[in-house]
Amino acid sequence: MNPGASKVTADHLKRDAYLYVRQSTLRQVLEHTESTKRQYGLRQRAVALGWPADRVVVIDQDQGRSAAGAADRAGFQRLVGEVGMGHAGIVLGLEVSRLARSSTDWHRLLEICALTGTLILDEDGIYDPAHFNDRLLLGLKGTMSEAELHVLRARLRGGIQSKARRGELKMPLPTGLVYDEADRVVRDPDRQVQAAVGLFFQTFRRTGSASATVGHFRAEGLLFPTRLRSGPHKGEVVFAPLEHSRALRILQNPRYAGGFAFGRTRTRPHPGGGCRQKRVPREEWQVLIPEAHPGYITWAEYEENLRRLRENAQAYGAERRRSPPREGPALLQGLLLCGRCGLRMTVRYNYPGGVPSPMYVCQRTRIQRGEPLCQSVPGTGVDEAVGRLLVEAVTPLSLEVALEVGEELSARAEEVDRLRRQHVERARYEAELAERRYRRVDPDHRLVADALEAEWNEKLRALAEAQQAYERERQADAGLIDEERRADILSLATDFPRLWQDPRTPARQRKQMARLLIEDVTLIKDARITAHVRFRGGATRTLTLPLPRSAAELRKTDPGVVRRIDELLGEHSEGHVAEILNAEGLRTGVGLPFNRHRVGRVRRSYGLQTRYQRLRTRGLLTLDEMARELDVEPQTVKVWRAAGLLKAYPYNARNECLYEPPGPDRPRKHTWKGLSGRRQEETSVPSASRGAV
Repeated sequence: MNPGASKVTADHLKRDAYLYVRQSTLRQVLEHTESTKRQYGLRQRAVALGWPADRVVVIDQDQGRSAAGAADRAGFQRLVGEVGMGHAGIVLGLEVSRLARSSTDWHRLLEICALTGTLILDEDGIYDPAHFNDRLLLGLKGTMSEAELHVLRARLRGGIQSKARRGELKMPLPTGLVYDEADRVVRDPDRQVQAAVGLFFQTFRRTGSASATVGHFRAEGLLFPTRLRSGPHKGEVVFAPLEHSRALRILQNPRYAGGFAFGRTRTRPHPGGGCRQKRVPREEWQVLIPEAHPGYITWAEYEENLRRLRENAQAYGAERRRSPPREGPALLQGLLLCGRCGLRMTVRYNYPGGVPSPMYVCQRTRIQRGEPLCQSVPGTGVDEAVGRLLVEAVTPLSLEVALEVGEELSARAEEVDRLRRQHVERARYEAELAERRYRRVDPDHRLVADALEAEWNEKLRALAEAQQAYERERQADAGLIDEERRADILSLATDFPRLWQDPRTPARQRKQMARLLIEDVTLIKDARITAHVRFRGGATRTLTLPLPRSAAELRKTDPGVVRRIDELLGEHSEGHVAEILNAEGLRTGVGLPFNRHRVGRVRRSYGLQTRYQRLRTRGLLTLDEMARELDVEPQTVKVWRAAGLLKAYPYNARNECLYEPPGPDRPRKHTWKGLSGRRQEETSVPSASRGAV
């Protein structure tokens, strides 16, 4: 009699018996057949307990799946659902590890079985989870099963880590590296793959930006190799456009520098099922062995690439780091440090008159804590001063730089041309291979012959397209290098200042040239602007610049013009002063010609004395004062002035005048009667003064 058979009641027999069959891996399914037979043999145990054979439901859809979690086991989820709905009278499993390796899944199943009155059977006996002793024993078995899994994993993990510490662990390699017959890591023997990976690192070394590297490959029409790791074409190399995410993974992978790394990621279970991988900092890697095998770059170059990637990030750590040169006109974008707080300064653009004007600001504390700006410096003057400094520094070396640039352009063109030729050679090989396969087939076997002929035609079309693309790009590159670029190189050698100041030179290229020489620039704004320029190599220069004038100051009249107005007001009225200034080509602060109103505005703004005040200071008399002095009517004074008997100076636009005091030869008056009978005043002067004008 089966042990525990007394626990089976009529209520249990009314429901179905569920047999759960599972093997952890497909290899176990194929090789460990005895375990599978033992599990299926439990059906006879159910029949012996009273269940009809047609009511023993076998759930074996989880064959080849691990029991570490229930998320990917549809069969186990189905079993739990049937138990929860009260359809199961008993659950059969060879042992606890076949049902679950996780205490969470196991105790959840026990809880549901206890609520629905479902029994559990394994090779040792029958258990009722509703009974305390049975549940205690089942819980202990679940804990031991989970511990067993932990021990197995620990043994496997220990062996893997031991081999990794020696650098002998065989791991998937990135494209461009393969294992040879002795399981040593070597470069891929495919020359096209080697050339593509080599060109990638050369381009990044030149541009300093992953995005620029991807753009170069796209602009040149170059493809990057990928070795397939799954599917029917596993192990084959395919070529596809280079993507930015792929470029970052290549630059961050120490394998390309010959380094062996283990433990770069951590795997954590996800609440919704499955696992997630998370990259960990380099100092937390379990194993790192530099120069463990041949690579494409040196370890020093790998470290330099990582440093440049960190600098290119928009924000890294507590401060804003250097960013790659962009299209804006700010020459020092990404190179500036605040001389007050030491943080990286950023760029804003104003658009006076629709023209972008850079403003360098230190705003980290304002963004994080709402504090005022640390400092802001208009960038136009600083950029111009640093540009002049660069011209002075580069001009003596311009010929050497030009030759190096020419050699780099030629080498770059040759490398790109070699990659394109290899692409054509690969297309030709595939076409020839398709032809050989077609010619080896029996012509009467039309089903196979037609398919191979279609494949051959497709490879021929691909070869023709590759050859056309190669010829087209080769001609374009030849013209570019032979004419345009060579002329630019010669002009660089003979006239670098002209190239730097040429408005047709893109801002991005001007920034790249600046970064070849400058490490960073520290700005301090006080009564003046101080810029400490640190060149690559350690040399420093300090520039002192005046504070840029405000918009109001830019509209002010030139001090020399103000002095000229002050001089002219001593001898001329404001209207005459305006005429003289215009004749001399002088203009207002906003570039307008002068008139008497604008001269008066300048006089009032700068507190200059009026012509009236200047003449009065010299002792000249007004019209009324002159009339009293001569004991005549004011009109008589005007008549005498018109006759030239009195010296007068006009002081405004209405021709009002001030008069010099009369001397001893002042005019005298006498009266007579005119023909009309009215009294006329006639002037008489001494004989000595008669005839004087």
